[in-house]
Amino acid sequence: MATRTDAPTRREQILKEAARLFAERGFHGVGVDEIGAAVGISGPGLYRHFPGKDAMLAELLVGISGRLLTGAKRRLQEADGVPSEAVLDSLIEGHIDFALDDRPLITLHDRELDRLRDSDRKLVRQLQRQYVELWVEVVREVYPVLTEPTARSAVHSVFGLLNSTPHLGRPGSLPGRGVTAQLLHRMARGAFSAAGA
Repeated sequence: MATRTDAPTRREQILKEAARLFAERGFHGVGVDEIGAAVGISGPGLYRHFPGKDAMLAELLVGISGRLLTGAKRRLQEADGVPSEAVLDSLIEGHIDFALDDRPLITLHDRELDRLRDSDRKLVRQLQRQYVELWVEVVREVYPVLTEPTARSAVHSVFGLLNSTPHLGRPGSLPGRGVTAQLLHRMARGAFSAAGA
């Protein structure tokens, strides 16, 4: 999730455990007491950090959409003057980091997005659209033959590929993070190359 090296805050610990538990057992299958126990505090103690489970879910799903967008914008700024191929590789690497390191959030998004309040769900969708459009622009620079709708479809397809990581088996059953990341990267570039052929 985070790249900094200092210890996570209590709030971050709660969110991480809530994401894991929600992904494993579903939003309604987990109580605040269980989340509290996972981080070593009483269930009611969670209310010092969050008004309830709904707020945790919203922060998780809005938060990851915001972090993906912010990360992509940062990668584009850092790549000023860099060839488009390298920029696309950087975007792919960033999404792979998310797909491998935040697997419970992918499951949570797939299963629980509809549980968000309308305003939070709209915000998630807005952030996701902006994220997709950043990719579409870069993909069209690398593969100029692609129309905008085709590039957008290719981006969504690659996201589907990369976001399949929760279905790859338990973390210990993967060939190793580095090998899996390289495989996903080759597959993503292969999908874009096929679309642009």
